[in-house]
Amino acid sequence: MEEGRAISFANRVEAGRRLASRLEKFRGPKLVVLALPRGGVPVGFEVARALGAPLDVILVRKLGVPYQPELGMGAIGEGGVRILDHSIVSSSGVGTEELGQVEAQEQAELERRAALYRGSRPRASLEGRIALVVDDGIATGSTARVACRVARALGASRVVLAAPVGPRSATHDLAEDADEVILLDTPGSFVAIGRWYEDFSQVSDEEVERLLSLAAATAPEAAVRRGEVS
Repeated sequence: MEEGRAISFANRVEAGRRLASRLEKFRGPKLVVLALPRGGVPVGFEVARALGAPLDVILVRKLGVPYQPELGMGAIGEGGVRILDHSIVSSSGVGTEELGQVEAQEQAELERRAALYRGSRPRASLEGRIALVVDDGIATGSTARVACRVARALGASRVVLAAPVGPRSATHDLAEDADEVILLDTPGSFVAIGRWYEDFSQVSDEEVERLLSLAAATAPEAAVRRGEVS
């Protein structure tokens, strides 16, 4: 542990349980929890289990600057949703061809994950439902923004974005895309999501599959997923 570093959460499981306690007001048959893979899935699993809601992934891929992949210049999501931060694209000197290459690569990964994570399970129906978009934290907000737009495009009547930690500006910055933004921790000096977790180990595809399968096996959730409960 870095000396003097503040730790808000032991791990994603604890973060999810603490986040769920703030989301009780959304409990009900119309709620669907949508986790952002991969790190958001353990958090979303705990939220969905605590609230008795179905769990699905909402697939979004960050478009990273080629020579600095951690710097997001935009994001893409299911259903053809796409946003770009033109200021970053311009300042980083990314050309049209380079942008196209990054987007094609991330689109292929998005499709791979859709097939891997859902398998034969249908995507959760969002028509007329409350979409609770969950991640393990919000950094630039680009992927969260696209996730909210994807949920809206798929028919959600209300979109709520929730995460354990994010910058103080996130609530205002994401207000156009989410009906409500809920963050447990909004540190004044926000550098990276991982700084606010004691254990921020990478989440594997296998763990995502395991948690989604476990959630899908719960009878009430499966009923909502099939549209048998309204």
